[in-house]
Amino acid sequence: MLREQNSTILNDVEAINKISAVPSLLNVICRTTGMRFAAIARVTDEKWVTCMAQDEIEFGLKPGDELELESTICNEIRQHHNPVIIPHVAKDVNFCGHHTPLRYGFQSYISIPIFRRDGRFFGTLCAIDPEPAKIDTVEVKEMFFLYAQLIAFHLETVEELEEVSASLKEERHVAELRETFIAILGHDLRNPVGTTRMCADILLKLPLSDIAKRQATVIKSTSYRMQELIDNLLDYAKGHLGDGINLDLSDDKSLLENALTQVVDEMSSMYNSNAIEANIQIEEKVTCDANRIAQLFSNLLGNAVKHGAEDQPIHVSATTNEGDFSLCVANSGNRISDEAMMDIFKPFFTQKSERNSSGLGLGLYISSEIAKAHHGTMSVESTDEKTCFSLKMPLRPLPVE
Repeated sequence: MLREQNSTILNDVEAINKISAVPSLLNVICRTTGMRFAAIARVTDEKWVTCMAQDEIEFGLKPGDELELESTICNEIRQHHNPVIIPHVAKDVNFCGHHTPLRYGFQSYISIPIFRRDGRFFGTLCAIDPEPAKIDTVEVKEMFFLYAQLIAFHLETVEELEEVSASLKEERHVAELRETFIAILGHDLRNPVGTTRMCADILLKLPLSDIAKRQATVIKSTSYRMQELIDNLLDYAKGHLGDGINLDLSDDKSLLENALTQVVDEMSSMYNSNAIEANIQIEEKVTCDANRIAQLFSNLLGNAVKHGAEDQPIHVSATTNEGDFSLCVANSGNRISDEAMMDIFKPFFTQKSERNSSGLGLGLYISSEIAKAHHGTMSVESTDEKTCFSLKMPLRPLPVE
């Protein structure tokens, strides 16, 4: 505890020394009052420590130096919080026999308490001289009170700047960790997952027993699931670093049709408990990133499989009409509650089900971000009979305003 208090006091001393105006304030005090020693002291219930001083009488105090607390009048000020002004110690009935001026040999003394913005006592702004001084005037009092307030203000500013600086350092550290995290996702994890899926494809082409083929199918479907998790995490991390969803736009209609059809084929091979009834009728060109739309579609379709009723078909439609492209995925199953509907497109929101006990809750969020990147919107309707997630976006990018 003592070590922690000493560290705090030293930090306060350093903070005062970072205030460039303090030497000028102390110099003005000495020139105005004629007193030859002025200082800022950090005063606690255990210590009197010099923060900064202008010493023209060789009193010998430098920043960090201490006086015995009980030997100072500042200790009394710490307790009663009132200023003390003594123009001439020998003529002052209250202080002519006081131990402090007798010990340190001064005849004039002034000390004003310094308070932090929250009202806590910090220390004192004080001045002494071996000779009497004309300091019991309105002008001198106002000057000391003003300077005490200025010191408190600058002290708070210095501390706030240090807190901001520490926060920025922490933010930079977090950013470095994020970049490392993205690198791991983008390379160190994607490559082995892709290799695993490729090996599963090779095994499925070999003349294996039924049990071996089932295991290879499980490996392949698991690799797709891992790839989905990696892609969603990567997009989420990039979005929070400010990169957002990057698009590679094309109006190749067949490219979009093939991407959506491939998603249906992959999902059908991975989950054979639900038939996927797809109606893909894209009559007009759609300017979009086909891979991103396929990612959105995969998230919606995977969500329908995990939360929909087993052995009930999932209905998919992808159409163009009246200048818009629409993509809808509908499944049977339990109705989504009103409370869940409010948060369903937020990151890390999950609804547990028998087939989705460990999802990250990023799929629908990433889907909504992909929709926004295409100037589109995501929506959901849910009843006791059916739940339908829909994307609606313009066929052409909107002009930038």
